[in-house]
Amino acid sequence: MSETIEVSREDKSRARKAVVAAGLGNALEWYDIILFGFMATSITAVFYPGDGLSAQLMTWATFAITFVVRPLGAILIGRYSDKHGRKSALSLTIGLMTLGVFIIVVLPGEATIGIWGAIGLIIARIIQGISAGGEFGSATAFLTENAKRGKAYYASFQTATQGISMFLAAGVSWIFSSTLSEEALHSWGWRVAFALGLFIGPVGWYIRSKMDDTPEFKAAEKTDNPLRVLLGENFGRLFSAFLIIAMATISVYLITFLPQFAVTNLGLDAWAAFPGAVVAGVITLIGAPFAGRLADRVGPTTVMIPTTIVGIIVAWPMFILLTANPSIGVLTLCEAIVGLFMVFYFGPMPALLSELFPIKVRSSGMTIAYSFGVAIFGGFAPLILTALLGATGLLTVPGFYYAGLSLLSLIGVIMARKLYSQR
Repeated sequence: MSETIEVSREDKSRARKAVVAAGLGNALEWYDIILFGFMATSITAVFYPGDGLSAQLMTWATFAITFVVRPLGAILIGRYSDKHGRKSALSLTIGLMTLGVFIIVVLPGEATIGIWGAIGLIIARIIQGISAGGEFGSATAFLTENAKRGKAYYASFQTATQGISMFLAAGVSWIFSSTLSEEALHSWGWRVAFALGLFIGPVGWYIRSKMDDTPEFKAAEKTDNPLRVLLGENFGRLFSAFLIIAMATISVYLITFLPQFAVTNLGLDAWAAFPGAVVAGVITLIGAPFAGRLADRVGPTTVMIPTTIVGIIVAWPMFILLTANPSIGVLTLCEAIVGLFMVFYFGPMPALLSELFPIKVRSSGMTIAYSFGVAIFGGFAPLILTALLGATGLLTVPGFYYAGLSLLSLIGVIMARKLYSQR
């Protein structure tokens, strides 16, 4: 009996260490991604100076470049993770992400080096895209494969750390936007905000480099060609996972888009969306582990399906309310609602995706599905929404977009429930 208790303690200790190792890299990735959206106005002023829709579109196109290259990172790093281990892949991804952030921090703007500033920014975003492409699947596999019990609970920290990142990015942006002049923010404030993320990278890399690989991966059958096995034997699972990503990713990128939407379309102050993003981040941080516990008891799909239905019903009326009453209070309420969707949909999602794929293609399956899903449904969302708002003048467009992607995710989760029962 005492041996069993000791093993159980070791299992819990290993799972908790995995949360820290995976969470730090995830926090750095999402801090940078969310902060780029929050600092879009400053980035436009530094790298794409000018007024109007074209300058905004250039900034959001640069934001989207990361997501164009994510699938490449997913294929390369996902394959590497399935062949050589989760630990090696995670050390690589956090190193690349830290390099990308460093380039952004020190890169001169258009006024100093002309168009080379924008080119350098694009290169930094490409490096980050390759890193981010391999991060989610490798980190999620690392979490679930280190947990003998409570897989959904431990995997939910993928979502919880995104809540931390949203809280930190929104808090820093709020402080800087409300205390610095516009000139100071554009000159150096936004760079300091990005530089704060650099403290995470070296610590995360050190912790990841000291971790052992997962017991499940060590014991599992390996394949020399994970991509061929994935596409040949698990394509239905891959497509289901791709659809599942939609609601999770639009929840994050809708909040990322709202600061510029608040200024440009609602006539609110530059910091108006940050309080709500802080609230959404706190809700996600605190709520995701509880949703993970619930998913361990009743199953992830049982939690996620009702959430998608509520999202379909609520999204458009939410934007009707916001555009009819454009105020910081209503905007904060809307972001808090999106935070709840993240808790009950995004929270259980990593565990569902992990259990959907066999171990030998698990990292490849999750990274590829996640990268394509985030690129198409999330990364391009600010660009698509900006273009649609400019073309239609209909301020409730984001609500339609959110509802449509929630419907796709409902289909994906239903597919996953059937596929999972066949394993």
